[in-house]
Amino acid sequence: MEASFDFDLGAISIMGFTIIDIISIGSQAAMVLGGVVPFIPQYIDIWKTRNAEGFSLFVCLALLIANILRIMFWFGKHFELPLLAQSIIMIVTMLVLVQLCVDVRSKTEIIASKPRRFSGSNGLNGPHVDAQSHSFFDLDPAYFWRWTDFLSYLEFVAAFSLVVGLLTFLLINNQVYIEFLGFMAVFTEAMLGAPQFLRNFQNKSTAGMSKKMVGFWTCGDIFKTVYFILREAPAQFWICGMLQVSIDLSIFVQVFIYRNNAAVLERTSKSAIS
Repeated sequence: MEASFDFDLGAISIMGFTIIDIISIGSQAAMVLGGVVPFIPQYIDIWKTRNAEGFSLFVCLALLIANILRIMFWFGKHFELPLLAQSIIMIVTMLVLVQLCVDVRSKTEIIASKPRRFSGSNGLNGPHVDAQSHSFFDLDPAYFWRWTDFLSYLEFVAAFSLVVGLLTFLLINNQVYIEFLGFMAVFTEAMLGAPQFLRNFQNKSTAGMSKKMVGFWTCGDIFKTVYFILREAPAQFWICGMLQVSIDLSIFVQVFIYRNNAAVLERTSKSAIS
């Protein structure tokens, strides 16, 4: 006599939710909140050490642009709401991290640098431009996204959102534009690790970069890519997800290659302080 067992996850219910429902809700919650988790160790490291030199602010720029584009893409081609919520939360998180970095760098400068602002205005003092200051309108790439006040970063984000929002409103029925917008959103996010990779390469060290952050990046990007494939998200999402995982792994290779350089820099730093 043969006994057969049929195990159906959909038949098990907890407080009115099936196991499949709980797994689905859990994966969606992970997508919404999981993107900000990697930056918590980096935020704590910067806050504790009062040193933001090892972290590239261009990582924040990449994520801000990617998520603004993704939100605009949603208006032209609706995708899952958890991904939309993730973009909104990520924008807020990046602005919080930028504010910390700007604050730390302004307070730890030994020799005060010339003011660098997005608009050239002097904040509450009006539109006066200091002859010794630099602004975005100087069209000098050396000062782009290296402004000395947080308001400049907010102004750039607002201006970029306004321009892309206006273009999307005018071209909302143009399928080529909408698909290109979606591709640029996920491609920009896929290049998230590139600024950090370049900074590590230039410094020949990974000192100041949170290894936990990159570890969370890698785990999150693998989970995200699998989620995109299983949920049949637009092809742009999972293709660029695989690119993002590749860059994450490349940064881990840098950690191994530059491991001795990082130790030397840390000893030098401690000697200078003492």
